[in-house]
Amino acid sequence: MKKEADTHIKELMHLLLQSYRDQAGIIKIDSENQLNRSVLIDIIDKLRCIIFPGYFGKKNISAGSVEYYAGDLLEGIMFNLSKQIAKALQHRQDCAESAQEADAKAEELTYHFLSRLPQVREYLAMDVSASFDGDPAAYSKDEIISSYPGIFAIMVYRLAHVLYELEIPLIPRIMTEYAHNVTGIDIHPGARIGHHFFIDHGTGIVIGETTIIGNHVKLYQGVTLGGLSTRGGQSMKGAKRHPTIEDNVTIYSGASILGGNTIIGTGVVIGSNAFVTKSVPEKTKVSVKNPELQYKTDEQPVWKYQEFQQEEFWDYVI
Repeated sequence: MKKEADTHIKELMHLLLQSYRDQAGIIKIDSENQLNRSVLIDIIDKLRCIIFPGYFGKKNISAGSVEYYAGDLLEGIMFNLSKQIAKALQHRQDCAESAQEADAKAEELTYHFLSRLPQVREYLAMDVSASFDGDPAAYSKDEIISSYPGIFAIMVYRLAHVLYELEIPLIPRIMTEYAHNVTGIDIHPGARIGHHFFIDHGTGIVIGETTIIGNHVKLYQGVTLGGLSTRGGQSMKGAKRHPTIEDNVTIYSGASILGGNTIIGTGVVIGSNAFVTKSVPEKTKVSVKNPELQYKTDEQPVWKYQEFQQEEFWDYVI
């Protein structure tokens, strides 16, 4: 039996090795420049401790010790992140840098990234305020910071977006896809999102790379801000494929807003399950006309229906 099993193993390995040769584009061998996803996730956790000190990681931080606490975290992040950025830089197809040049550039980029943390914290403070003000189920900002998946996804996005703006490859997408895996909220790091951004519930939200979102925007679960078509593939790279959402817009659950030329004006409200592929003027409310609901009881197998009317303010029915 063992001899037969060994033969099968050899046959399987022969098939796998042939597959490795045939599909060389999805294998990495003899490469020293592989990013470490576990290290990047640990960096996200440490950055969250810096952004929200006292909420995660070490508790009971005193005013006198916060400088040493944050400094220790920064030192570890700078060391590990610069190494990951150097590896990422050498992944680029146009990379002409030596390992030493990549290391030096990575240190500079890491410093620029970390210098943006105060600005990221400022935006996240406004996002937390928007979440608290907009959600009657929230009893404190502590609850939002500690438990709301939307705030975690937004935090990771805002950090990844800084790296994206610094033109660091791979790492921003790894970060936001980690948040996607944890929360079910998929925000591409290339999207541009203003302050006081509120994601309520969040599961199933998709925000594409070229999306532009203004200030004081609220999204509910299942919202898609996407492209009309990806059939053009790589030829569409760099084109505006996703919608623009202006200030003070609310988009309810299950709505899809698609297309790079689609602009949702200031103050618009998009109702649940709407499918929008053209621009909507400001201060407009969009809804899907309600279908009939039918009811049948066991005692009286007769179909009845009741039509529910939308509230009067839904004045732009699609």
